[in-house]
Amino acid sequence: MIRNFLLLTTLFGFNAIADIQQDIENIETQMLEWRRHIHQHPELSNREYKTAEYVASHLKSLGMKVETGIAFTGVVGILEGDQPGPLLALRADMDALPVTEQVDLPFASKVTAEYRGEPVGVMHACGHDTHVAILMAVAEVFANNTDQLAGTLMFIFQPAEEGAPGDEEGGAELMLAEGLFKDMKPEAAFGLHVTSSMPSGVIGYRQGPMMAAVDDFELTVIGQQTHGSRPWSGIDPIVTSAQIINSVQTIISRRTDVTKAPAVVSFGAIKGGIRNNIIPDDVTMVGTIRNFDMGIRDNIHHQLGHIIDHVAEANDAHVEFKINEGYPVTVNDPALGEKMLPSLVKVFGDRGVVDPGLITGAEDFSYFANEVPGLYFFMGVTPPDRDYTTAPTNHSPHFYVDESALLNGVRAFVQLVQDY
Repeated sequence: MIRNFLLLTTLFGFNAIADIQQDIENIETQMLEWRRHIHQHPELSNREYKTAEYVASHLKSLGMKVETGIAFTGVVGILEGDQPGPLLALRADMDALPVTEQVDLPFASKVTAEYRGEPVGVMHACGHDTHVAILMAVAEVFANNTDQLAGTLMFIFQPAEEGAPGDEEGGAELMLAEGLFKDMKPEAAFGLHVTSSMPSGVIGYRQGPMMAAVDDFELTVIGQQTHGSRPWSGIDPIVTSAQIINSVQTIISRRTDVTKAPAVVSFGAIKGGIRNNIIPDDVTMVGTIRNFDMGIRDNIHHQLGHIIDHVAEANDAHVEFKINEGYPVTVNDPALGEKMLPSLVKVFGDRGVVDPGLITGAEDFSYFANEVPGLYFFMGVTPPDRDYTTAPTNHSPHFYVDESALLNGVRAFVQLVQDY
């Protein structure tokens, strides 16, 4: 009977399955070393030179075909399995944020850099260091088990997810523009993001729209300077700006069908004048647009320009207005989600997979998901002894990651690939 069981395990690959699962467990220590190294040496968007070298060196050591310098610092590794099958893409983003770390860790970042002309601290305050380390671990697990890989994997280490600086291009959009999927187009793309808003061992996933499209806008209202005691002798850009701000709020409250999909238009900064009794020549404002429907997005753009122009005209002011189009809506392909959701349940359990609702944050994984069916999910990293509802959020200088949760990211990617 024992001989028959051993024969069955050999024939049906049970030993091989056990081997790859053991390799996942064994990679944890190394993965955490990678994560801590990257965390201690963060780099801003489009400046991920050392991180890219670190990743490329690892992928080359695994015998992969490696291409570097995509979208400035992007790295792509190609791993072919021993059996024929589909091409799948796995993605991790590499950039850090202009945030000064305030977490008491032995590997806390002390790095500084220049951002928008000012000296800043640099921190992996969004967890991209964990994404890189997780994907490096997945690469090693599959490189050591190509007999368990029916197909080919494209490991995408992407720069500038947080947005390219200044007038530079970058991120997923630029990688695609430079031909990332031109010669090798994946059947599907998978991505994850750690979050402090969920406890460790839980993931957030929903089919269809998941994260908002994002656009930024900037405008300058140009009036005519005059003394504050004689407002009739000039054109007041401050009053005009106030009217614009109030009128713009009607775009969502009165001009958008919010039963179809939610949307937000917010002003984030306004600057004009310097003295209490001088009406200035101009006022500048910046803001953001978030939505989950591209038709609604187009209407918001139209209404925003229409209101700004006409309110300015009514006040005899002029306006310079520009919308900087950002990331589109991040959509999880329904058919892919239906097929792969059981894989996530295998790793996290029925109670470990929750619907986080629509998220008004944005992600440039959306560009990949516009090209091929995409599946993107959030993974909780707040430890059990902390309240995830009050934990410092992503982008906070106090953002903290429960490292014991990271191996679940490796398990999830491996499960998704094997089941697909």
